[in-house]
Amino acid sequence: MSDAAQPTAAEVRAAAEAVKTALDRHLAAVESRSGDDDPAVYEAFNQLAAAAETYDELLYDRYDEVTPFEIPSAEEALPPYAGPEEPNALSVLIRRDYAVAEPQRLLAHAQRIEEADDESSEASGTVHGALGLLFGEYEPDEIASRHKEFGLEEGDSTLWVTASDEIPDPGEWLEAPFEQVDPEAVVCRFDVSAVFDDDEEDDEDDELETDPDADEDLEPLDADR
Repeated sequence: MSDAAQPTAAEVRAAAEAVKTALDRHLAAVESRSGDDDPAVYEAFNQLAAAAETYDELLYDRYDEVTPFEIPSAEEALPPYAGPEEPNALSVLIRRDYAVAEPQRLLAHAQRIEEADDESSEASGTVHGALGLLFGEYEPDEIASRHKEFGLEEGDSTLWVTASDEIPDPGEWLEAPFEQVDPEAVVCRFDVSAVFDDDEEDDEDDELETDPDADEDLEPLDADR
């Protein structure tokens, strides 16, 4: 970045003051919160996140330094729950990604499925056909628990539970099951991703690199301890 495009010292200082103000507002909102899902706390959180992100960017652009803390952005946070207090229905949205790590293993399983069903077709001879046979034979949870056996490798997965007053009409959402999710109706969400493991490994590596007391020749731990 050229010097002309760099923020001024005054702009960095102003961004730091904005973070301080946002911190005070967030604390005040938390202290006077009206409940677990107080929208004022949510708004103050987003303002704090935006102010911290701006300050971090300007600090880096001007001084090539970063802040020692990380605040999730507003896009990463779900809004406060605003669904029915006593829901009469719920929807469970699940997505699991897999890589076809061992196609031959997958094809072999598909062939066994065909033989067991005493059906002769060419489906088991292609990867997409084998996947159709596999998911037609086993429940998704069983495939998740046996994915290595089927030649698959796990990717990211997510599970969302949403609440509603009543179950949708039959066939209403089947063509686009994930398009009409209301974030404010999400009761809980669980994400699994290798990126979380990478972050933890990076943190551990940083601790090892920066620990001044770390000894290169560590003695093995006593097994009796």
